[in-house]
Amino acid sequence: MTNPETKPRLHIITGSTRPGRVGPSVAAWFTAHARAADTFEIEVIDLAEVALPLLDEPNQPGEQKYTHEHTKKWSATITRADAVVFVAPEYNSSMNAATKNALDYLYVEWHYKPLGLVTYGGISGGLRAAQAIKQVGAALKMIVMPDTVMIPRVSSLLTDAPADQALAASALPVRTLTAMAAPDRTLTATPGMDRSAAALLAELLKLTLATAPLRQ
Repeated sequence: MTNPETKPRLHIITGSTRPGRVGPSVAAWFTAHARAADTFEIEVIDLAEVALPLLDEPNQPGEQKYTHEHTKKWSATITRADAVVFVAPEYNSSMNAATKNALDYLYVEWHYKPLGLVTYGGISGGLRAAQAIKQVGAALKMIVMPDTVMIPRVSSLLTDAPADQALAASALPVRTLTAMAAPDRTLTATPGMDRSAAALLAELLKLTLATAPLRQ
């Protein structure tokens, strides 16, 4: 929860879980921007590491009567966030299953938290995944940001260079990847992508601060 004397906490969640996924590379790029902006306390979350099974709670999420430890841990993780950015791929004109499952596990914990999106895919840049996630986010009473960072033809932007080497040659400081496991491939962003990431973070901060009383 937001403390006026501290920076708000932003959770950057990698939604893809499959082997060979692009998500960690995209998340590392966006996290570098977030750390460089230095306006949030950043927590990086990987759904592949969280490893939630398909929703297996017997009670409705809104009751918060959780029976499994993995649900209790996930609840605690999301509870301490002030804002959330999902880094998500588009699968079959929608969001991927792991992202939907992670959202469905909880209800109250998502309330009034600004939701930003970084999506990626082919020519559409994950547009339909973004539309699907926004619809679910609204149902969970999240503060859904209208703008999305969309990355089309993401595979053409990947290189095998380690992330720390790629950032060393960029305007972003290498320290931005501190405490993050560097992905196997690095996303080489276009100037437009960098501008979109910066704009999303700036708007996200405004919304997070403005809606803080709703999360008390």
